[in-house]
Amino acid sequence: MARDTRSIVKMSRREGYALHPKAHKALVKRTSPPGQQGSGRGGRPAKASQYSLQLREKQKVKRLYGLLERQFSNLMKEATRKQGQSGEVLLQLLEQRMDNAVYRAGFAPSRRAARQLVTHGHFMLNGRRVDIPSIRLRAGDELTVRDHSKQTEYFKKIDDVSPAPSSTPGWLKVDRKKTTVVVTGAPARNDAEPDINEQLIVEYYSR
Repeated sequence: MARDTRSIVKMSRREGYALHPKAHKALVKRTSPPGQQGSGRGGRPAKASQYSLQLREKQKVKRLYGLLERQFSNLMKEATRKQGQSGEVLLQLLEQRMDNAVYRAGFAPSRRAARQLVTHGHFMLNGRRVDIPSIRLRAGDELTVRDHSKQTEYFKKIDDVSPAPSSTPGWLKVDRKKTTVVVTGAPARNDAEPDINEQLIVEYYSR
């Protein structure tokens, strides 16, 4: 299964956005892109073109959710075919990914960690073992940790490894004691990160 294995910290510096919890400290220390001083002629910051803003926003969101270019492009095409605003539909499709739901539910400290848990087969979807992170969840679906996986050190110490989030999205009902997640509806726009400008992504793919 293809995946991006580049340093998440370096990618975070490139986008100027923490794509992973551990990237926050790195961005405080060094905010410029890797290998650059982040300035134009005369030491003044270079003014970004509209295309550059669109590209960087697309790259930021693609890397935030851990998708490769073809996966992200196909998802954008699907979003434009669906009813509603394409940018918001795109974010909804991204939020509905199984690995994202595991992360949002608080069973992994990052989306990368959630993806690994899913690919290793630690979760069951509606009673069946699954290992595909991109599976799209719908209302009524139930995720549960496999009985065998509950005996691993990771899930025995889940509260230390991945503390419960301060808030859970309204479309997920989580029972940490039973290690279950029930999908109660579809994600809303405010369930995704507020500092995403999805319109820039739509404009990028509309060129």
